[in-house]
Amino acid sequence: MNYTSTDLSRLTFKKALFDGYNKKQVDSLLAKVIEDYTEMSNSIHDLKSQISALNETVQHYKVLEESLQHSILVAQHTAEQIKANACDKAKNIVEEAEVKAQKIIENATNEARKLQAKYEGLKNEVYTFKTKSEALLQAQMDVLKQLFAE
Repeated sequence: MNYTSTDLSRLTFKKALFDGYNKKQVDSLLAKVIEDYTEMSNSIHDLKSQISALNETVQHYKVLEESLQHSILVAQHTAEQIKANACDKAKNIVEEAEVKAQKIIENATNEARKLQAKYEGLKNEVYTFKTKSEALLQAQMDVLKQLFAE
């Protein structure tokens, strides 16, 4: 800016002897220019203040955005870790369940073999008992036949 509103209000013109300007018209015009100039200067000052406030607000939102982006990255990383841990835990649970199931199957198989062996033993004992009982009854029948045959 070449002139301030104060400079314009102090501005004076030298009087010319001939063909000079009308002092009232020049003063009136200068008063209007000063008024417009002052208004524009105030307006520029207000706009600069608004720009400064808006720049601060933009800066605040940029900081907030960076913080949110960082929070999102941390949340994504945490979610990936939780997912990986859950997968590992699920895998361990399945492996433990398979081991337990195998032990249960082995125990059941051993128990079935024991029961089968016991069944076979009892079956043999019943067969032996039956055979001995038949032989005993046959012997007694033979004794009775000899008693009545005599």
